[in-house]
Amino acid sequence: MLEEGVKVPRALASGPSCFIPAKEMLIEGPNQDILIESFLSLGRVDHLTTIMALHPSYLSCFLKTQHALFELDGPLPRDWRHYISVLAAARHHCSYMVQQHSAAFLEAGGEENWLGGLEHAPAKLRSLQTLNKLLAHRPWLITQQHIQELVCAGAEPRWSLAELIHAVILMANTHSLCSFVWGCGLNPEPDHVGGYTFHPPSPSHIPRSTHSPAHEDGRQELMDGAVEVEVLMKRMVELQEQEEECTQEEMVTRFERERSESIPTAVVRGAPPELVLCLVEEPEFRYEDFAPRGEQSPPIMRAQDYSWEDHGFSLVQRLLPDMGQFLDEEFQVVSNLTYHRMAMHEGVDTCTLRKALWNYIHCLYGIRYDDYDYGSVNVLLERSLKVFVKTVACHPEQTTAHIYHAFWRHFRHSEKVHANLIVMEARLQAALLYTLRAITYYMR
Repeated sequence: MLEEGVKVPRALASGPSCFIPAKEMLIEGPNQDILIESFLSLGRVDHLTTIMALHPSYLSCFLKTQHALFELDGPLPRDWRHYISVLAAARHHCSYMVQQHSAAFLEAGGEENWLGGLEHAPAKLRSLQTLNKLLAHRPWLITQQHIQELVCAGAEPRWSLAELIHAVILMANTHSLCSFVWGCGLNPEPDHVGGYTFHPPSPSHIPRSTHSPAHEDGRQELMDGAVEVEVLMKRMVELQEQEEECTQEEMVTRFERERSESIPTAVVRGAPPELVLCLVEEPEFRYEDFAPRGEQSPPIMRAQDYSWEDHGFSLVQRLLPDMGQFLDEEFQVVSNLTYHRMAMHEGVDTCTLRKALWNYIHCLYGIRYDDYDYGSVNVLLERSLKVFVKTVACHPEQTTAHIYHAFWRHFRHSEKVHANLIVMEARLQAALLYTLRAITYYMR
């Protein structure tokens, strides 16, 4: 083809992630069976699937949920499902997810001009924008009034409750996936804008990850990382053996301390590409801390008053049959996922660490578990890990390679991907809980 003057595109990136060197992906070995299953069902194995395949039990249930959301019969037409996901991904400037769902939208028969700007989409889809921005950035502000404006008899255009719950899950699902995409540093697909070039490689070009921490003192880094792991292991054992019980007042105080802790985040990225910006309403509306220092915060959501297990699951099952079951399986798998190892150690019970991560993310979203001692969060989550978790959970578009490499420096990349899965699912559940509670109040 080159001899005939035909330009042949060349992929710009080597491997699915700019944070994880391609050769290390091969060493850690994504599960081949699940990749074959994905290829047979989707016709390709994209970067998202390749990274998730490091945890095949999770990927298996994730693919089932995505298939149910986008392919199975439901209240929303297939092209609308992908367009809603495009709008959700645009909130986090995630061109990877925007391009994935834009292609699927067109394949489902969607009108191309809708992708050129919100003004071209039907009024009914545009009416979701307030809910979309709140779900993405401040879900605790969602009230029954927002639900009523979309589903009550006088609403124009009017959403049925089944349609609305489908749309809400699509939006929350995509927002949380944006966290995973940014948190794992996914490269553009070879057929994405920014994923290929027609220029030949430079003769002097040596492929090497610009995000690799190879410039650091390797020996000192190994020693420091090993010490960090030993300290964390010791703290986990001490917490598991701890018999001291705190008063309820002390538990609340520790929660408030975690919630109001000032965690710095990265500088804001440059302007998003036009293919994203033209689909965002009120781009200046961003994440703000649930409880900024010195300001009155919204009421805390106590998990005992409204939880997924006791309230959210049954509501989703009622309005969108089987979807509650798919989501519940995801939450259960990621909560229980363990390989009984940590960095270079085997036979480790990581339950306390996984629970601390999950509850810290819910804490950032204003959700409190009365029976959990939030002092454990401060003991187990070092500051660099908190910076990563808060960035990925709350404003993922600000994630950088430095933030990724700064925490758990002696851990496998698959363990960092595991952390990303916990962030993604905890964030998804938190956003759903606020919206489902608002729907429950509306239905009373």
